[in-house]
Amino acid sequence: MSAAPVGSTVVGSGRSIRVLLADDQHLVRTGFRVILEVEDDIEVVGEAADGARAVEMTRAIRPEVVLMDVEMPGMDGLEATRRIVGAGPDAPAVLILTTFDRDDYLFAALRAGASGFLLKNGTPEELGEAIRVLARGDALLAPEITRRVIATFARPGNPGGAAGGGPDAAAALRELTPRECETLVLLAGGASNAEIAATMRLGEATVKTHVSRVLAKLGLRDRVQAVVFAYENGVVRPGG
Repeated sequence: MSAAPVGSTVVGSGRSIRVLLADDQHLVRTGFRVILEVEDDIEVVGEAADGARAVEMTRAIRPEVVLMDVEMPGMDGLEATRRIVGAGPDAPAVLILTTFDRDDYLFAALRAGASGFLLKNGTPEELGEAIRVLARGDALLAPEITRRVIATFARPGNPGGAAGGGPDAAAALRELTPRECETLVLLAGGASNAEIAATMRLGEATVKTHVSRVLAKLGLRDRVQAVVFAYENGVVRPGG
């Protein structure tokens, strides 16, 4: 579970990454706090026991990353994620943490705007690295998650809907240059920047520029959404 490092004003700047914990189980929140507070560059700045409180606290304390459970009383983690991410470009990144390894949760979390998806049976090291990845402004789309996205879109009646996202998506796709289209296809396959650079015979700095332009032109937050967009709109097809 890794991502290519990119520049950041959070990581390596002398400031800790401010993290909000959202989970309805007090013992779980305590466990996460204990794990994270041994990290020199991570600071737990608040805890919420339900989605509504997570939204409220996010507005008040402005964390960089929110660790979000899915199943909580009242407002669940998916609705809370939609509200947090929908607050604007300065919204924190949301890392979904769940014990449920289910495709419907995965796709709902991605559509809600989550930048990462992690099962609670991961290691403390994976959790810390996931927070750092999101704080850098990147997304956490592990290879196994990409494979599940592809496999799910290959099934009839998949949760991604039919290919073709309507006139807005089609118009946005027409704005991409051939190089940007190729970049989107490789992103949809789960390729890292280094792998895209090798395939396209470009420098990684150039690839980062292509990725940024693809996301901007398509109105996408990160590479996670780029993968879903590509499959939903027929840019790539499973097995193709």
